[in-house]
Amino acid sequence: MIDLTDPIAIRIRGICNSFGDQVVHDGVDLDVRNGEILGVVGGSGTGKSVLLRSIIGLKQPDAGEITIFGESMIGKEEDEALDVRRRWGVLFQGGALFSTLTVAENVQVPLREYYPNLDQTLLDEISAYKVAMAGLSPEAGPKYPSELSGGMKKRAGLARALALDPMLLFLDEPTAGLDPIGAAAFDELTKSLQRSLGLTVFLITHDLDSLFAICDRVAVLADQKVIAVGTIDELLALDHPWIQEYFNGPRGRAATNAVDRGKSLRA
Repeated sequence: MIDLTDPIAIRIRGICNSFGDQVVHDGVDLDVRNGEILGVVGGSGTGKSVLLRSIIGLKQPDAGEITIFGESMIGKEEDEALDVRRRWGVLFQGGALFSTLTVAENVQVPLREYYPNLDQTLLDEISAYKVAMAGLSPEAGPKYPSELSGGMKKRAGLARALALDPMLLFLDEPTAGLDPIGAAAFDELTKSLQRSLGLTVFLITHDLDSLFAICDRVAVLADQKVIAVGTIDELLALDHPWIQEYFNGPRGRAATNAVDRGKSLRA
């Protein structure tokens, strides 16, 4: 039975993942707090997306335990965890839209799966509302993914992720490939939705601007584990070489300076 009062939305304990002889995770522990935006970072090959896939049930870990809203997810068949699954939404890399469906029809896919008795009029109304929530114009609804820009595809994918009114939102590299203005606008939209809807957001990103702008805490994947979790200031106090190179490199300093300039302008 799920527990929506638990201050920890996701608990990950001892997760191990491998592909043949290649060990990706060896005892990953992580808590995602209710109502926070948690950024997940790590170098190439550290298994950020593999961890996400393990959480949402697309990959069975070799070992370990994952609970969401107090409900154990390991080894559960899809129909055994419906009450939890309908409470999350996922934006995959690139949007992962169905190319033969319009934006509106893409948004309706999870609605049809979990609520098959909804009539078409209500489906159309809900999808139009979600398209608007994602910052798209009504004209985007009848369009196919091939008719959308990269940024619009991301927002269409976000609209689909919001279809079931989730409490938990998974975002996998949502600003990858976007220009700085588009990426900043997506970050602002994410933060606005998180505040207005009370969402918990699990955000995989390599975008330092996103980490500084909207994340409450950041988890660092390295050495096959989560080596640190905390605010950026707390991470900067650590002496791990990858953390220092990542956050104190040229791009990290630029992101820090941008945040400082923003604080000065608001003061």
